[in-house]
Amino acid sequence: MKGFTTRAIHGGMPGPEAHGALRTPVYDTVAYEHEDARSLQLAFEGRKPAHVYSRITNPTVQDLEQKLRLLSGGMAVLAVSSGMAAISNTVLALAEAGANIVTSRHLFGNTISLFEKTLAPWGLEVRYVDMTDPDAVEQAIDANTRALYLESITNPQLEVADCALVAEIGTGRNVPLVVDNTLMTPYLFATAGAGVAVELLSSTKYISGGATSLGGIIIDNGTFDWHHAPRLAEGARRTGPMAFIGGLRQEVYRDTGACLAPHNAYLQSLGLETMGLRIDRSCANAMRIARYLAEHPAVRSVHYPGLPDSPFHDTARRQFGGRFGGILTFDLEDRSSCFSLMDRLRVIRRATNINDNKTLILHPHSTIFAEYTDGEKKAMDIRPTMLRLSAGIEDHDDILEDLEEALKTA
Repeated sequence: MKGFTTRAIHGGMPGPEAHGALRTPVYDTVAYEHEDARSLQLAFEGRKPAHVYSRITNPTVQDLEQKLRLLSGGMAVLAVSSGMAAISNTVLALAEAGANIVTSRHLFGNTISLFEKTLAPWGLEVRYVDMTDPDAVEQAIDANTRALYLESITNPQLEVADCALVAEIGTGRNVPLVVDNTLMTPYLFATAGAGVAVELLSSTKYISGGATSLGGIIIDNGTFDWHHAPRLAEGARRTGPMAFIGGLRQEVYRDTGACLAPHNAYLQSLGLETMGLRIDRSCANAMRIARYLAEHPAVRSVHYPGLPDSPFHDTARRQFGGRFGGILTFDLEDRSSCFSLMDRLRVIRRATNINDNKTLILHPHSTIFAEYTDGEKKAMDIRPTMLRLSAGIEDHDDILEDLEEALKTA
């Protein structure tokens, strides 16, 4: 098999482009003409592979999906409008009122909000457990459990669960494991090999090539028998392993209008071509920054799975092949010190995104978790003393110098 970046550059739509273009162009169109009424009927029925309406399929978006299928090793891919759309569409496809999902409180703040404030009023039960505790996961599952859900590295707690072990527990109870792999991507973590049923990505992050566009990806790894998923069992009898992605495209994804814009798909296809190079640089910078901060007297603690003293170091090293992502957190004396440091930075940007080409810093307690009470933040391990730093691809000496100058007065 060709290497990751070679596949990212040369993979995609089969056959030559109509005009010989080296990459699929932007098909900024809505409708597609068919040669006769019967052809249009078959396309709408899903019995003929053809585009009919860009809310359902689009050639530029399909090119991105094909690239990610090749890169991830997954069986089928669906591109959507954002990472949150990928999560919400997946849960809506798997669960129903009265059902539950088993997950952790160590999740991105908007994901918790989706589960508790958007979906719970419609009848979804969310069961929070320690996903690093196999017994707790096992005990939380019952006949109404529709999915186990976790992040490959939690944002911003940087917890790493053993995905293969959690997947094994789920398989034994006929429950799929869904993993948000945004922080690692298929480049660093091939989820199919760990038994993950569905991989989710915010393609806004590493994939987009520098925060150029919003997007999300849903990957069916082909590791789960959808006959065991109550919402998909009938579809599995008709379409077999394509029940999940097929059901999304013909129902939830189509009906919620979660489609990715063709221009965004084009930008993200370009971003894929350099993603491996940028991730290598980002991971190397994060490791250097973590080591530097761990030795600085003004820093109370540093949290990064790449550091040997991290409680998740061994699991992360085994699961991710010796690389640990581009996100780290560190704690200062108090909130005032955090704000003071942020205000004195000149290279590192104060912004909420992650996995940008630029190094970004954020105070999670006062921003992306602002809607939660102090008690809720404490339960999610969101401390007022914590800063989250997303390492970009700048020259590492410039990042460290910026931190050094800011820490002098923080």
